[in-house]
Amino acid sequence: MDPTPLAGSAFARAAATGDVYEHLAGLGGSVVVVDADELPDRLDADAMDRLATLPAVVVACASSLDRRPEWADLVSAPGDPRLDSVIATVATQPLASIVLSLLLRTGGGRSIPEGLVAESTAYGLLQAGPEFSRWRSAHPVRERSDPDGPPVRVERRGDELTITLHRPLVRNALDSAMRDGLVEALTVAARDPSVTVVHLRGSGDSFCSGGDLDEFGTRADPATAHLVRLLSSPARSVAEVAGRTVAHLHGNVVGSGIELAAFAGRVVAAPTTRISLPEVRLGLIPGAGGTVSLPRRIGRHRTLHLALSPGPIDADTALGWGLVDEVAR
Repeated sequence: MDPTPLAGSAFARAAATGDVYEHLAGLGGSVVVVDADELPDRLDADAMDRLATLPAVVVACASSLDRRPEWADLVSAPGDPRLDSVIATVATQPLASIVLSLLLRTGGGRSIPEGLVAESTAYGLLQAGPEFSRWRSAHPVRERSDPDGPPVRVERRGDELTITLHRPLVRNALDSAMRDGLVEALTVAARDPSVTVVHLRGSGDSFCSGGDLDEFGTRADPATAHLVRLLSSPARSVAEVAGRTVAHLHGNVVGSGIELAAFAGRVVAAPTTRISLPEVRLGLIPGAGGTVSLPRRIGRHRTLHLALSPGPIDADTALGWGLVDEVAR
């Protein structure tokens, strides 16, 4: 059941006091639901500063879903049953849910490089946390060999470069070899101004099913993994050629698949496309640039909604949100 919405006036008074953390912490555990209709979209500067680091997911319950209050992390219609599933996710994975909320809440002023550093730091903390440890223990690493051949295929035709993710047997799950191959191919495009268009595609029945789960948490320690993510970053590489890049989505586009594609200057989706961000349910947050790329396209409220909701969105919803630019019929 949803927590009882807190009256907007009571929420504003609590935010205006120095004991906002203690006052709000007992109202809904990890979630605070606020009746937003009587509140402005922005509170005074002191209240906004206090709320910026509040360790809870703040939900604005508003009659108009077009509103995006700056003090809230999510927006929900009164009585919307979908809020129950979001609250259930937060209850199951409170650390990951709150860390993601805080990262998105405070990320508006960061540049892309600053955002990638902040995201990777938070991701590393959660890798060392109990929620991810429980998930990893319940999902042992499988030994698996891929067929011979590079996981990234590159083809040049005239001034166009096509980069194809090629691990079709695992729906192009992004492993370290694919990551490095993608960075190498994008670096070629970045250094060659004669490449005017970069097409990013995936072979098989899905564009990319997200990060390869068998590699999650297998580095020696989270600090080393953090530095590796910054050293070899497909997110940074796509962003550097974003104005020349078209991402072509189809099938399941999961986690890192949509996180990387969202950096592209143009995103075209097949009608079969279904997009999801499942990392919170693993005790993690998006770690391939999603906390940077998605808010730039759809805002932080919808980004968090996608991450905390159990189901994917379809191509038409993604088009309406602005996550994709075209649905190719």
